[in-house]
Amino acid sequence: MVEAARLEGVALVELVTEEHGAIVGHILFSRMTVAPSRFLAGLAPVAVAPALQRRGIGDALCRVGIAAVRTLGCEAVVVLGHPDYYPRFGFSAEVARGLASPYAGNPAFMAMELKTGALAGPLRVDYPAAFG
Repeated sequence: MVEAARLEGVALVELVTEEHGAIVGHILFSRMTVAPSRFLAGLAPVAVAPALQRRGIGDALCRVGIAAVRTLGCEAVVVLGHPDYYPRFGFSAEVARGLASPYAGNPAFMAMELKTGALAGPLRVDYPAAFG
């Protein structure tokens, strides 16, 4: 079962996957700070119980979550994650290269546009303070 909740503050979409009454997967999309102002989300974290990994739970959470932030009107999504995992959803380090960020140039820093031209720069993108 997947449930979505729109939360107050910086959290945009939170999804959980439940199996036999226990939460076995979780994903969170937060509002990014962007200058000049644009509506961007940051994907972090995504987690699946170790014993249940490689069964498509994380994949489903990512796909449903991306669709949910698109429905909210989000223009793009960024992620700091495994370079071999996230491109399957449309994330690209090349797309993120034009973004000013503490993670700029890191191959794990990737982005995807949900609206054409959303990442046309220059843009400064920062994660919410809670991410340190």
